[in-house]
Amino acid sequence: MARPKKRRIICAYPGIMGFTPYGDSAGSVDISFDEYEAFRLIDKMQYTQEECAKQMNVARSTVTAIYESARAKIADAVVSGKAINIHGGDVELCRYRSVCCGQCGKENCGQCSKCDKEETA
Repeated sequence: MARPKKRRIICAYPGIMGFTPYGDSAGSVDISFDEYEAFRLIDKMQYTQEECAKQMNVARSTVTAIYESARAKIADAVVSGKAINIHGGDVELCRYRSVCCGQCGKENCGQCSKCDKEETA
């Protein structure tokens, strides 16, 4: 029997749910919320894969697979002139999102209530 799939933690839903190329589009690529989150954390926020895994509450090997899938889809969209649609996936929003400094996967950011709770635990 297969292991049940863990829900991935994301900080928030993206403010923009897609992108379209300038000119004619050659189709579209679908990116899930967890792929978007891994791409955002690693490439935009400069997290390591280990820090991203901690933030998303999954194994590092899972983050690697999610991230590689996102990068391949984004590369295909950019090179082939395809639109990118962001939606779906088995995710849940971070329970600390209203007070989070955005560095929860980093060690001891010291800025948010999540870190305060971990340090006192």
